[in-house]
Amino acid sequence: MRAVIQKVTQAKVEVEDKQVGEIQDGLVVLLGVTHDDNETDAEYLAEKIVHLRIFEDDQEKMNLSLKDVGGKILSISQFTLYGNTRKGRRPNFMNAAKPDVANPLYEKFNDFIREKGIVVETGVFGAMMNVSLTNNGPVTLLLDSKDR
Repeated sequence: MRAVIQKVTQAKVEVEDKQVGEIQDGLVVLLGVTHDDNETDAEYLAEKIVHLRIFEDDQEKMNLSLKDVGGKILSISQFTLYGNTRKGRRPNFMNAAKPDVANPLYEKFNDFIREKGIVVETGVFGAMMNVSLTNNGPVTLLLDSKDR
């Protein structure tokens, strides 16, 4: 399971010109699922993301977590994180899990975060979405559950 996280001052997601999720001060999480991912991967990433110390303290050092600052998450399913561009010019997505596997794990990931007391807004799984955000810092990190 892969996640791109961006620290934001604001973010929103629209589907068919209708806003379906919005946050202020928190993280946008783009989450991709591959074939051999399971609930352990989802729980690991949820724990890691909620407790990553990437928010500034009083001395402007990255010492605080999302939980410490009361931040929120905008979670977006993102199968293209498993796009392979090694050959040719058009990526293939053979490493991305099929929706019947990916969607339940995406939902479980969001549930794990909510269980930690974090507000989670989401897009719509499988939909064409427009995501807009203001990256704060900028801070952008790539996490992979296989790196633990």
